[in-house]
Amino acid sequence: MWRAFFLAAGIFSVVIGGQCLVVDRYVMASQAAPLEATPASLFNAPPPAMQREIKPAEWAPWTFLSVGAVVILYSLTLNKP
Repeated sequence: MWRAFFLAAGIFSVVIGGQCLVVDRYVMASQAAPLEATPASLFNAPPPAMQREIKPAEWAPWTFLSVGAVVILYSLTLNKP
């Protein structure tokens, strides 16, 4: 069970690292206001005041990728049940 857990955690970390390499920023919309109160738009996006922007640091993608690779290699060296 530990082997599968560490393998999944390593793969998850590598995927997050790969996403951070490709994406410059993440924009997250909050659900604070009901949809009826927001003005209609092309894709029904909330107004800019309700959006939260996350910019990953420059070191984040490489850290996630390297930690994920090490954890995957560790999971492959664990004893099979």
